[in-house]
Amino acid sequence: MVRVQLTGAKETMLATLWGRALDSRSAQPILGDSAADEALGRLDYDFGKLMKPSMALSVALRAKSIDAWARAALEAQPGATVLHLGCGLDTRVFRLDPPPETRWFDVDFPEIAELRHQLWPELDERPGYRMIASSVTELGWLDEVPADRPVVVVAEGLTMYLRETEIEALIRRIVERFPSGEFVFDLFSKLGIKAQKLNPVVRKSGSTLYWGLDDSRELERYGLELVDEHNATQFASEEDLPKVGVVPRLQLKALRWFPAVNRMGRIVRCRF
Repeated sequence: MVRVQLTGAKETMLATLWGRALDSRSAQPILGDSAADEALGRLDYDFGKLMKPSMALSVALRAKSIDAWARAALEAQPGATVLHLGCGLDTRVFRLDPPPETRWFDVDFPEIAELRHQLWPELDERPGYRMIASSVTELGWLDEVPADRPVVVVAEGLTMYLRETEIEALIRRIVERFPSGEFVFDLFSKLGIKAQKLNPVVRKSGSTLYWGLDDSRELERYGLELVDEHNATQFASEEDLPKVGVVPRLQLKALRWFPAVNRMGRIVRCRF
């Protein structure tokens, strides 16, 4: 068993790991993340501390929606370089399973990198894969990444924990360094930031959210072109709707009557 002692934003990754693992155990999984479930059994941690099991559905739906766009970006640019920013304990590289010619870089704090090594040592031998132990905002880590190919940048549960100046510097540096590419990430609206203490994972971990954006087209200021975006009611695809159950389907429909709430959390796909 691996004992875990994380606080603040770093602790929130344990909640999303738990959500993906619980989904994998369901009769009709949305994401089917077996690697998350296997890791769960090796961690010494009270996973019910941060969220209720019922929140696993939203975790799985968000992850699957991001996976779908990331997979499409990789199919459009075979052999691209992937930057998985603030990867935490996400097993996205297993789920997308890119071919060896794809360079995949997971990036997160040194203590998270060590924890990932303990949970998935097989990644050290995976062709094309590398873990970079660094905060994503300490931009020197980008010098370790070859910039001779298009890039696919993926981030989940990251941007809202950064400040606007950090977001801008990070995006601009990537855009300047690579010839072309796509970004797929989730973000909060300004209302989502104001209502952060209503989010049990944020509140119970003692985290603070900083950055929110109401109009995704404002990302053009950083050199990105908005391709598409999904709000909360669009996270579930038509094939997934029968799996979520009657009550969650009704809740998703009800969100359409409250546009501001529906857009509190959304996923964007951009290119440059």
